Amino acid sequence: MCEPGVQGMYPLPLEASMVNLTLRFVNCCRAADLRVSTAEVLDVVRQLAIVDPFDEFQFYTVLRTNFAKSHRDQDRFDRLYNLFFHEMQNDLTGAEVTPESQGFDEVVARLAEEMEADGDAMRQAILDFMAGKPLDYLDLINKLHTQEEQASTGLKSNMTQLSSRLEVMLKINQMKEKVLQFLGGNHAVVDDSVRASIEEEFTRRLESAYDILTKEPKTKNSGLKTVAHNEEHYDEIGQVPFSSLSDDEIEEVRDVIRQLVKKLEEIATLRYSVAKKGEIDVKKTLRRAGKYLGIPIEIIRKDKPLRKGKIVVLCDVSGSVWSTARFMLNILYALQECFSKVKSFIFVSELAEVTDHFIEKEVNDAIEAIMKDAPINYYAQTDYGMAFQTFKNDHLQDLDKKTTLIIIGDARSNYQNPQDHILRQLRDKCRRIIWLNPEQEKQWTEGDSEMYTYKAHCHEVRACGNLNQLVDFIQELVL
Repeated sequence: MCEPGVQGMYPLPLEASMVNLTLRFVNCCRAADLRVSTAEVLDVVRQLAIVDPFDEFQFYTVLRTNFAKSHRDQDRFDRLYNLFFHEMQNDLTGAEVTPESQGFDEVVARLAEEMEADGDAMRQAILDFMAGKPLDYLDLINKLHTQEEQASTGLKSNMTQLSSRLEVMLKINQMKEKVLQFLGGNHAVVDDSVRASIEEEFTRRLESAYDILTKEPKTKNSGLKTVAHNEEHYDEIGQVPFSSLSDDEIEEVRDVIRQLVKKLEEIATLRYSVAKKGEIDVKKTLRRAGKYLGIPIEIIRKDKPLRKGKIVVLCDVSGSVWSTARFMLNILYALQECFSKVKSFIFVSELAEVTDHFIEKEVNDAIEAIMKDAPINYYAQTDYGMAFQTFKNDHLQDLDKKTTLIIIGDARSNYQNPQDHILRQLRDKCRRIIWLNPEQEKQWTEGDSEMYTYKAHCHEVRACGNLNQLVDFIQELVL
C-alpha cells in the first residue's frame, strides 16, 4: 500500500478500482474459509468512500473491523491481508514498470503458454499464485486442509490428506525447476542484469506457497476456559484416578455420586420452582414504583422460567478413558431432569448412539450394556477424526444454540488425521464445547495426543480423571 496522499495513475475511476480490489480480497478471504457476507462488503465500500483508502492504516482498519468479526478471525484476517496486499503487492496505485517487473511478467507469460495445453488445474493455481492472484491456490489449500478421510475397515491411515499435500509439494518443486530453466542457460528469456532479482522474487513467492501448504493456521482462542485446580471435596477417594479404582472403591464412588445427585436435584428443583413463580422484573417494578413516590410497593415478576439446556455427549470408550466416561454418563442421566434433553454417543473409531439404552434400562445397567451391545468395534484403533466426521455427517442436526457438547476422551488418535476443522464446524453449530480429559494437563503434549490441536476449538477444557475433578465440573454444569 502507498503512503497517505500519494497519487497514481488509475486505469479505472477511483471508486471502481477500490471496489474491484476489495472484491478480489473478499474472494480470497472466502476461499480461505474466512466468512464474509455481502452486507459486510457493502459496509466496507461505503466506509472506504469516507476515509482515505491510500492511507494503509485507515484502509486496513476498515477491512479488519468488518471482516474479522471475532478474536478467532483476527489472526487469519491478518495473514490474508499481508499475503494479498504485501506479498502479492496488490494495491490501488498501480505498479511502476521496471526491467525486473517486465522480466518477471515475461517468465510468467512463457510458463502460461507452456502450460496452456496441460489442463493441470493444480499447476495453474500455483502459477496464478506466483503472478499475484492467490484465489485458486487458497481455495485448493482450504479444500486440502478440510479433506475428509475415507472410512476403511482394513488397515487405517491418514494418507488421503498427506498424499494430496505431497502432490502439491511436487508441483511447487516442478514449477521452481521451470522458472530456473527460463532464467538460465540457453533458454534464458531475461537479461543477466535483472536475473538475480527476478529469481529472488519467484523464490520468495514459491516459499510463501510452500508455507501456506505446510503450516496450517492455528486458531486464536482467547476465550478458552481452562481449569487447573479443583476443590478437595473428598480427601482420599476423591484423589484416586478413576483408572486405578479397585472394585470396592468403585462402589464407594457410586455411593458418593448417588448422594451428590440427590443433593443437586434438590437444589435444581428448588431453583426451577422459584423460577416458575417468576423472577423479579426490575425494570417494570421500578417503572410501577413511580406511582408510589419511587417506593416499590408492587413487585412485578417475569413469566419466563429459567431455560434448561440440551446436552450431547461424545464418549471415547477405549482403555482408561472409559473409566471416566461411565461415571460421567451415570451423573448426567441421573440428573437428566435438570436438562431438556440428553443424548449420548460412544466411539472408538466408529460412532454409535446409545441414548436408547438409558431410556430402556437403569443407569448402571445401561452403562454395562453399551460396552457389549453397541454396533462398534471396541478393539479398533482410536480415531477421533473419523468419529467427528461420522457425527457431522449423521447427527449434526442434534446441535443447536441451546446445546452443550461434552467430549470425554484423552484426544489420543494414534497419529491419525485429527480433522480438527470438523470440531470448528461443530463449535459454530452449538452453544459451547466442553472437553473432559482423564489425563492430567502435563500429559497433553506427549506422544500421539492431539489435545492442543482440539482445544483451539473448545470453550472449556479441563482434566477430569478423579472424583474431585468430576464433582467440580458437574456442580458448575448443573448449578
